[in-house]
Amino acid sequence: MPENDRERTSRPDPDALLALVDRDTRGKLTVFLGAAPGVGKTYAMLTRARRLKAEGVDIVIGLVETHGRNETAALLEGLEVLPRREVIHSGRTLSEFDLDSALGRHPRIIVVDELAHTNLGDSRHPKRYQDIEELIAAGIDVWTAVNIQHLESLSDVVSQIAGVQVRERIPDTVLNRADDVLLVDLPPTELIERLKEGKVYLPDSAKRAIDRFFRLGNLTALRELALRRTADRVDDQMVDYLKQHAIEGPWAAGERLLVCIGPDSLSEKVVRTASRLASGLNAEWIVVSIDRADGEDGDREAMRQLDDTFRLAERLGAQTRRVIGNDFVEEILRFARREHATQIIIGARQIRFPFRLFRRSLPDALAARAAGIGVHLITDRESPSTKPKHPRPRVSAKELARWLGIAATAVGSATVAGLVIERFVILQNISLLYLLAVLVSATYAGYIAAIAAALFSGLAYNFFFIEPVGTFTIAEPHEVFAFFVFLVVATLVGSLASRIRQQAKAAQRRATAVQALYDYSRTLSGTVDVEDVLWAAVTQTQKMLRRNAVLLLPEDGDIALSVAWPPDTELGVTDMTAARWAFERKEAAGNGTGTLPKSLFQFRPLMTPNGVVGVCGYVQRDKPLEINEERALAAILDQTAIAVDRARLSRETLDQAARLEGEKFRAALLSSISHDLRTPLATIMGGVTSLRQLGDRMPVDSRNDLLQSIEEEGGRLTRFVANLLDMTRIEAGTLNAKRDWVDVADVVRVAIERARKYFPNRAFETSIASDLPLMRGDSVLLGQVLFNLLDNADRFGGDDPVSIYARREGNEIVLSVTDLGTGIAPADLKHVFDKFFRKGKPDGRARGTGLGLAISKGFVEAMGGQIKAESPAIKRRGTRISMRFPVAVAELPRKDWE
Repeated sequence: MPENDRERTSRPDPDALLALVDRDTRGKLTVFLGAAPGVGKTYAMLTRARRLKAEGVDIVIGLVETHGRNETAALLEGLEVLPRREVIHSGRTLSEFDLDSALGRHPRIIVVDELAHTNLGDSRHPKRYQDIEELIAAGIDVWTAVNIQHLESLSDVVSQIAGVQVRERIPDTVLNRADDVLLVDLPPTELIERLKEGKVYLPDSAKRAIDRFFRLGNLTALRELALRRTADRVDDQMVDYLKQHAIEGPWAAGERLLVCIGPDSLSEKVVRTASRLASGLNAEWIVVSIDRADGEDGDREAMRQLDDTFRLAERLGAQTRRVIGNDFVEEILRFARREHATQIIIGARQIRFPFRLFRRSLPDALAARAAGIGVHLITDRESPSTKPKHPRPRVSAKELARWLGIAATAVGSATVAGLVIERFVILQNISLLYLLAVLVSATYAGYIAAIAAALFSGLAYNFFFIEPVGTFTIAEPHEVFAFFVFLVVATLVGSLASRIRQQAKAAQRRATAVQALYDYSRTLSGTVDVEDVLWAAVTQTQKMLRRNAVLLLPEDGDIALSVAWPPDTELGVTDMTAARWAFERKEAAGNGTGTLPKSLFQFRPLMTPNGVVGVCGYVQRDKPLEINEERALAAILDQTAIAVDRARLSRETLDQAARLEGEKFRAALLSSISHDLRTPLATIMGGVTSLRQLGDRMPVDSRNDLLQSIEEEGGRLTRFVANLLDMTRIEAGTLNAKRDWVDVADVVRVAIERARKYFPNRAFETSIASDLPLMRGDSVLLGQVLFNLLDNADRFGGDDPVSIYARREGNEIVLSVTDLGTGIAPADLKHVFDKFFRKGKPDGRARGTGLGLAISKGFVEAMGGQIKAESPAIKRRGTRISMRFPVAVAELPRKDWE
């Protein structure tokens, strides 16, 4: 074996490891399985519980049914028994398992008997196995007991064996997910003996049970079913162990079953048989139904039966699919190859003799073309004459009368038209009028009206137009032939027209649904706001289902009602609990489900690859959604979930971009601070240290130089801190510029005097127009702007003088500061006023904090002006920064300006 193949086979199976991790986070389920009542399941549970209690294990009794057996009741002594919940049902006070009490107690192990029990109506779950699933999800180990006849897949077999219909059933998946299955076995003869001794039922009940259910043959068959099912479960556990520990085992290469069903009564038996076969083969199985692409979906009763069969398959652990196509054989085989199915299971009914000569059954056609795939045929015990292929639609007398009336009217009209025409022209093809009547009947009333019109037409044509007229006899042989040809043609034409009508109605309905979903998807594609998405979703849901609809999204760690239609829709306590369940457990909850069925709404989670983003609820009426409504709702929920997730991700992306921008500015600020604070502080600290250590021993000139350096660097720090504060005021929106009269010439002279103090080696040239008018503004802010520009020109302007110009251009005052340095690259001009943008020296090192020009831009705009940078300024070099302010009209009062 190659080395890489050896490594591959020595690795544990990833799916098996994931299942093991998931199992470690949940409680463990132990099922005591018996073949029939009375074999000792509860006795075995309590005996084992007493042993663990003696060892100090925290184990409690949630519910145990002793059925009056003293020996079983005695085992409860010394064990903690949780109180039951009192429930009033049909005027009687009954006791039920208290799920909330068990969750609050949260023991390590809890014993809950009667796994297949049906809870009373006001319980959170309709079935006890659902209570147990919630306990397991909470991390509590559960022991329970059940008899083999309560498994869903075996109910039909038990009914055939014992002649008893089992009403309380559990999905096979409950037993398949159990961590341990312990078979409690007792030979049938001993069980019957215990029954006769009154250790199972009271004497009167025991006698009836022996005569009906507890017969030797029944018990032997049930015992065999229990032994086989336990053996299958042990085999599954062994395979899981081998996969988890990378042990090369002899497990199967992977059987995959494809089960074909339709809207008939045989499909339920097909699904149950397939479930047992899949369990025995340890195989995955898929249940599929084929819908015609060119016809109606079928009557409601048939569709409801198909939906019930699908739900049964899901309870038994199957995947379900719906496929649309006309060639059933081709669609089934294509689907089987795509899903890598190794076996196909399909129901087969016998076709009565006359029809066998004209058509081939679907199972026979499938078996003939399924090369390489095994085909299993499941037959029905009933004869083909006793059961219809699928439920026939019921036609009311009113509808039948309307159809016959349309047919009679169309034929009567054709007859009158023919008689009128014959008075003027003798036509040999008058029968075409009756074909037209058949077409009209088929178009407006369907198949039954078309057949009736064909029969009425034949009679009318014979009576009024075939010699001898006025009788139903035919004189000429060729007229007999023409008459029967006419009947056949009329029937075929009516059938084809009726089918085309059905196809047109189906196509119109599907086109309407597709158009609605398309319009909804277009609406969502152009919507980025979550609230708009929710309103569009709830409106579409209400419009499609014609029921109240709500949408809930997570808020502060819990879900809250976001939108509803109608807007005054309110949710009760039970409704909100069901909504939370659907959100947290990622499964449907509320009316029509196995969780909180008393809720008015049914809630479904909005699932995305990133998890649950919300919950959609709609009012669940007495009957479930039809198949078309179910498909449309599923599509709407999927699109809504994607749109909500997209809007949430878009918002998170914007927040992340803002955080990244903030991080960039923070890094730039820290970079600036690290240089512009550290350098002057080092100079100040060095000067202070020298003065303290040397004192009077230092020459006076040196001491003055140090003091001057300390003063200059202190001023530099002051300017730096002032810049930071000014930038903070600008970004926070707290900068309030004054609107005083400002003499620009005075502000320019003060700024130059300040700059000469800080830059004594720099030459400044000024040019101020004599007719420069006053402006409205803040002289302090304008002076700071000019100083920042002069500071910038000193650092980047080279050795040439810096020029300051002030002049009037039309209704604007223009101030400019020009240097003759190296200038600014064209790519950098649009960034010079950005925060922390710094132009480097020729050696590549950046200077300054990068805030001066950004602050200048903020101050200028606060005073209603504009600022602009140009480079080159003069003779292909230098930089000019110009500011423009509106001219103030001195004659106007100040309040008009403000």
